[in-house]
Amino acid sequence: MYELLPDKIDKLRATAAETTARHIAPLSDQVDAQGTWPTHSMRALADAGLLGLHAPVKVGGQGEGLLALAVVSETIAQGCASSAMCYAMHCVGTAVIAAKATPYHEDRYLRPIAQGRHITTLALSEAGTGAHFYLPQTPLERVGDQFAITGEKHFITNGGHADSYVISTQASVAAEEGEFSCLIIDADAPGIEWREPWRGFGMRGNSSRGARFTNVLVSQRNLLGAEGDQIWYVFEVVAPYFLIGMAGTYLGVAQAAVDETVKRLRERRHDHSERALADVQVLQHKVAAMWIALERTRALVYRAARLGDCGDPRATQAIMAAKADAAEMSVWVANEAMTCCGGIAYRDNSTLARLLRDARASHVMSPTTELLKLWIGRGLLGLPYLA
Repeated sequence: MYELLPDKIDKLRATAAETTARHIAPLSDQVDAQGTWPTHSMRALADAGLLGLHAPVKVGGQGEGLLALAVVSETIAQGCASSAMCYAMHCVGTAVIAAKATPYHEDRYLRPIAQGRHITTLALSEAGTGAHFYLPQTPLERVGDQFAITGEKHFITNGGHADSYVISTQASVAAEEGEFSCLIIDADAPGIEWREPWRGFGMRGNSSRGARFTNVLVSQRNLLGAEGDQIWYVFEVVAPYFLIGMAGTYLGVAQAAVDETVKRLRERRHDHSERALADVQVLQHKVAAMWIALERTRALVYRAARLGDCGDPRATQAIMAAKADAAEMSVWVANEAMTCCGGIAYRDNSTLARLLRDARASHVMSPTTELLKLWIGRGLLGLPYLA
């Protein structure tokens, strides 16, 4: 299924597959059971040279785009969805920093990222605006040659573990709806208070915590782009990389569910007839339908990523559709897998139970499936996305 990938991306996939098999997948059940952030996974991915996937080549990174993110995050998710989520959000943060990086940003953040010494992530979500992550309520104030930030952010993947956070704020200049500012906050900046550890239904290891920022002072050099120009980031960087990273992750979840189902049906036999479950025709049909759905969505995700990498004007709607479809497909496939494998799949510690819980998170991660469909419809009808 990967034969049409460019050589470099196929090599990155192979590296991710080996790293996942050796260091990540063996501890996936432990990550889920204990709800622990996968330190071992991020360390292994750093050692494999994968943290710099979106860091520019000139600072030692891979300089890759959306297709590489889809492939690598999918590969990791086949072994551990929480690890894939943590990695993908680091990649999104990297892409946002790299989009309009100054020499300072390159030396202070992107070069260490490329060297596997720095993990970053996004801090955009707020309780007051929910899925509308492009409407931050956190104010931005100038204090001399610094900015002061006071506010709360929620659902920060890698929260409390990343070395830096790309945070969104209101613009300190007059701005229209959807215009905001992004800055990089270092993890050791005074004034950051982390909320309780993440206890999720699924994706239990991603440390999606909330944080309170109280008069956190940030150098003006840490501003990304210009004040208030972040609507450009939303549809050109933040949304494409986030949506493709999530779509890739849920492709991996679905692939793992298909693989687990095939393995179970091949191995399980009824004692009274010695007939394998794989010989049951209705189950053969179900497995075929699961595989078809997975392959169809993979084609959509990869095509959307390629369009985005080429700057094709059709990319925006395709990328939105990729995440929405991956969300619906992964939940359906995981649910069908539970049905195919019977009662044993409903144990608390079963692999399929974990995959179903991980898949279900796809619908509520902003932009939600319903919001994406709204945007797609508005785009097709020639209406502005934000209204």
